[in-house]
Amino acid sequence: MGHNGAMSIAVAELSPEAREERLKALLSVIDLMRPVVQQDGGDLALVSADVETGVVEVQLQGSCSSCAVSSQTLQAGVNRILKDRLPWVTEVVGGVAEMDQGESQAMGRGGYVPRHDY
Repeated sequence: MGHNGAMSIAVAELSPEAREERLKALLSVIDLMRPVVQQDGGDLALVSADVETGVVEVQLQGSCSSCAVSSQTLQAGVNRILKDRLPWVTEVVGGVAEMDQGESQAMGRGGYVPRHDY
């Protein structure tokens, strides 16, 4: 312990290169998952990522978020995939829109719903 706490600094701080590598890896995994979520009529967005603590925040968007069961399944799947592929990920937190589409539109948040006048 006579190294002025150098051990804890080495563990806590990543080099800029290591941070960038982690972020790139995270984004590529998110990009792999997005088409699957999009087939369901939704989307997956990375909200924030702390590459040092390993806490990643994602948001599920779109019509798939109106179904609580699929959202929970999707959230669990996203969590598992991120942790499997990225050993540094410690926690995946995520917003899933809890509103149904009618409520969402009433609150002005239905912008993702395509509107067509036929």
